[in-house]
Amino acid sequence: MKIKKKDFESYIQIGIIVILTAVLFYNLGGGSTGGAIGVGVVSASDIIPSGVPAIYGEELGITYDDVSPDNAQKANAAIRLLGNIDRTETLEGADLERYINILYTLHDGISCEYCCGARSIIFEDGKPACGCAHSYAMRGLTKYLIINHGDEFTDEEILIENGKWKVLFFPGIHEGKAAVLKEQGVELNYINLASNKYRGVEKGQASGGMVGGC
Repeated sequence: MKIKKKDFESYIQIGIIVILTAVLFYNLGGGSTGGAIGVGVVSASDIIPSGVPAIYGEELGITYDDVSPDNAQKANAAIRLLGNIDRTETLEGADLERYINILYTLHDGISCEYCCGARSIIFEDGKPACGCAHSYAMRGLTKYLIINHGDEFTDEEILIENGKWKVLFFPGIHEGKAAVLKEQGVELNYINLASNKYRGVEKGQASGGMVGGC
């Protein structure tokens, strides 16, 4: 059967439309397999912990929700409660070794870099390296879990708990950092987000204030 010239031109036009539609869809991300997203896409709900921390939350009478930009008084009370543990508890022997491993060695430790420029919130001998309230809180939590629940938490799990609180202390900048990590294909978890493993990766691409006094 012979195709008329007019019908042939119609087929060509339809083919062009299909091709252009496919190209447009791909450019908008429909054909992408990399999983990359633009900076700023990650929302607070993706990274902000909420509820009562397992095991120690009820014991200490605190929840993740206590640390919020909406209630500075409650946030400071929770930070102060954890910080007082650091001020009153002293570790020795194997407990001190775990403490140093968690806060200084494991995944390069954890710091309060948005308050001070210390390498970690402790020195390599376990002594405090940063005097901000957030650092006191993270050191206090670490001591509490080692002393009271050392058999229930691994070192990495204690570091993860510290990471959750650090995200609460600096929510805005961690939202930005999460977006940067996701854009680079890095798994979003509290080790990658809040420890020193990817410290500084968000520089120039994320900013934000803090919750609680420094």
